[in-house]
Amino acid sequence: MTYFVGVDVGTGSARGGVFDAAGQLLGSASRPIATLKPAEDFVEQSSRDIWEAVCDCVRRACAEAAIDVGKVAGIGFDATCSLVVVDAGGGPVTVSPTGEDDWNVIVWMDHRAIGDAEAINGFGGRVLDYVGGVISPEMEIPKLRWLKREIPASWKRAAAFFDLPDWLVFRATGSATRSLCSTVCKWTYLGQEGMNGEGWGPGFLETIGLGDLAKDGFAAIGQHFAAPGDKVGVLSGMAAVELGLPEGVAVAASLIDAYSGALGTLGVGMEHGPLDSRLALIAGTSSCHITVSPEPPFVPGVWGPYYSVLLSGLWANEAGQSAAGALIDRVIDGHGAAAKTRKSASEQGISLFELLDRRLEAMAADGGEGETAILTTGRHVQPDFHGNRSPLADPHRKGAIVGLSLDRGIDDLALDYLATLQALAYGTRHIIEEMRANGVTVETLVVSGGLAQNRLFLREHADASGCLIVVPDQKEPVLVGSAMLGAVAAGHYANLPQAMAAMSGAGTAIRPRGGEIAAYHDRKYRVFRRMQEDFAAYAALMAE
Repeated sequence: MTYFVGVDVGTGSARGGVFDAAGQLLGSASRPIATLKPAEDFVEQSSRDIWEAVCDCVRRACAEAAIDVGKVAGIGFDATCSLVVVDAGGGPVTVSPTGEDDWNVIVWMDHRAIGDAEAINGFGGRVLDYVGGVISPEMEIPKLRWLKREIPASWKRAAAFFDLPDWLVFRATGSATRSLCSTVCKWTYLGQEGMNGEGWGPGFLETIGLGDLAKDGFAAIGQHFAAPGDKVGVLSGMAAVELGLPEGVAVAASLIDAYSGALGTLGVGMEHGPLDSRLALIAGTSSCHITVSPEPPFVPGVWGPYYSVLLSGLWANEAGQSAAGALIDRVIDGHGAAAKTRKSASEQGISLFELLDRRLEAMAADGGEGETAILTTGRHVQPDFHGNRSPLADPHRKGAIVGLSLDRGIDDLALDYLATLQALAYGTRHIIEEMRANGVTVETLVVSGGLAQNRLFLREHADASGCLIVVPDQKEPVLVGSAMLGAVAAGHYANLPQAMAAMSGAGTAIRPRGGEIAAYHDRKYRVFRRMQEDFAAYAALMAE
């Protein structure tokens, strides 16, 4: 037997998984990672803490799998698109107002660089055409501009800036080769122009005040690049000891975590439609909506088109919602009945979501005509609590709940919860409409991430979008995506499409119900769009 290890670093935890060549999960482990929020819109982590968590997870996953680690042939890494800053010795350099070097990671969701993103958008430039026309504060270039201005001592000390997935590969191998996935998607590198630094826009960097990044052939941000799954190197002796794996295991060029989820899911249930008619919806703390196309579609407010960032020779587009699971948590935790409802769920030995599902079913049976979806006729959520990533591309937007009463009980909480799930589904529908209007075919949604386990989330997405939903049977689709990287880097499969065919597994289909349910969602979707228009109108009034 030959085995492959996948590592996934999400917003709140690191995870490791061991897979065989058929994609069967043999063992897994997870560990929380520390997060610091020293100011509003600041979110920081520690690369040291992240690496320790990764090593712990890989060791425990291998132990659970009870394998001979000498037969591990390849390892792949994915992570959030967070900025890591290190000095010439690879040590951490602070990005924090605390001044502590251990906090050397600006997390993807950190919005400290909103002003810098706006300034960059004001300068314009060709590279912006490849991020939907508008750069986001979640991307790395605005964060770098902020760091240079606000913490010049750290800027001067820094020898290299990494996207977190690439830093993991660097830490594992010592190689500074960057993945096209991270650098094209989050750093404005134009992958279609070459693999040896030709894709950097030195004129663009100079214009926005970051011309010094071109020093020494862009050494600080990347001189050499690899496509996802390409072999970048092998585990160093030190990393092998730390991970509990043999020295010399093949290490693949990495992926952003959402793209690893797309890789692990887009090959599921291919009988339901071709690859270029599918959208991978990776729904966790935030959500990402990823498509691939043979030609480059330019969709306003949607990131991309990105060349060869997922599958070689194909163009990817990425949309998303800045808060998905985080939005659900915020709405629930902000309700007066949250604590009591959580306690009740715990006493019954069920999840909070299962308790709310049961309550909605009881409410529907007691006057809702047996259909839970229509319970929210008078309750509407505008979900942009953390800005709108796509397709409005406005980080300043805020959310709203309409239709509140004086009720503060569990039934009212259940309505807020259902209306929030529906609002997320309408956000996905808005994204799909904009993609279709600009040449992207979307007929099937392949859903993964934590919210893929939420049956109401899935049902509302099917009914609201009118698309077929496919849910992978694979329990760890993001981890298996990273394991696919390792399998290709090790030479077990010739390329990622072969690995997808062998390791993706089967899935379960959920079809939209149509009819009156579809008509109901059409009406609510019009309310959703009107609420977005109203937010802009309110902002304009207050700006007078």
